[in-house]
Amino acid sequence: MTSLLYALARSAPLLASVVAFLAFAAAPARGQGPFSGPAMTGPILATVPAQANSVLLYDLGTDTRRELSFGALTHTFWGFSPDGCRLLVTLSDGAEPARMISASLDGEDVRELVDYTEIPDSGWGVWEPQWSPDGTKIAFTMVRATRYLNVPARQAEDEPYEYRIAWIPAQGGTPTFYSVAGDEHTPQWSPDGAWLAYVGYEKRIAGADPTSTAEPTPQPPPGVTPPAMPTVREADLWVVSADAAEKYRLTFFTTGSVGMPRWSPDGNLIAFVYSPVGNNDQFWMVGNQPGAIPTQLSFQWSLILDLTWLPDSSAMLAAVRDFGGPSPNRLLTIPLVGLADSGARPYVDDPALTYADFPRFSPDGRWLALRSEYSLALLDTGTNDWFLLDVAPGNTPPYWSPAGFEGEHRCS
Repeated sequence: MTSLLYALARSAPLLASVVAFLAFAAAPARGQGPFSGPAMTGPILATVPAQANSVLLYDLGTDTRRELSFGALTHTFWGFSPDGCRLLVTLSDGAEPARMISASLDGEDVRELVDYTEIPDSGWGVWEPQWSPDGTKIAFTMVRATRYLNVPARQAEDEPYEYRIAWIPAQGGTPTFYSVAGDEHTPQWSPDGAWLAYVGYEKRIAGADPTSTAEPTPQPPPGVTPPAMPTVREADLWVVSADAAEKYRLTFFTTGSVGMPRWSPDGNLIAFVYSPVGNNDQFWMVGNQPGAIPTQLSFQWSLILDLTWLPDSSAMLAAVRDFGGPSPNRLLTIPLVGLADSGARPYVDDPALTYADFPRFSPDGRWLALRSEYSLALLDTGTNDWFLLDVAPGNTPPYWSPAGFEGEHRCS
């Protein structure tokens, strides 16, 4: 792999963040293959460069890479099909709703996945798609600007977008809604594909400060319209079964918001971040059953940038800054028992691995991919040796081909 590895001490320049959600309408996307190089054997790492104009595939097995472009559009990569043979991508240009495609590993066989012909309301786009582990469904957040709806101008200003969790068959089709409240996000499949976790926002009347609720508002005299009260938008954690037969709420915080739901690899727990106020985060977890009591793992406030699990479900791995005092973001192991405020430990204690974020383990646990100063790094979990890959810097998570990938030659 030496031809694709940089020196450890190399420092990548800081790049501006990629704007994640844009909308678009354009001619059908097309790939640019076929490729004449060797078939990819895996494991494969996929990422998007800072320009967000392509998808980069790096094959550890053959020490080769591909760059796939689907037009002059903003590319966002979301993962592989469970067999590793197809890519899941959203494309946008900033004018109309974003659309979702899948493509083969050579960038060909591009398929438009969402059929809107049976949906009477226009203006829907796609974000956060997730392929189900059994390969039968793709869940995602459907996004629509309220300017497409017949709502008062003030409402459209206060609520510029509507968000619903939906799904389609993996081969594409008409969306079916899991949620209709209009402000749901971040769908995450359980490892067995039986459940989907997501966060749902509601509004409450604000109290004297962000962490207090309002006292009951006195009723005005008959015929007098009460004044509009300022509201706060906050989220809790929900789950819905894959067949939509069962849905329930897992957290009931009086104030503050839940984010980053992450299933443990064994499927028993859901990690999440609770923020009493913005940019002040705590580690929590909860079991997936009605009435489960969430467990608080940390009490000090910090800024949690990303969260995942160790492959054996024994602890969490977080990219976090200002944990235990002002500090740049580091990778910390978050224990499931005791107090993380004192029990968290650096996952890799190398000062050269700076500004770490987006940690992602390979399916076999052998490798940890992460961003370090916007460059893609690869760490051997057995030796803690790490390298920077010769892949363009970016600001989005890397994705691994799944355990079911048996090599490109096995893809039909």
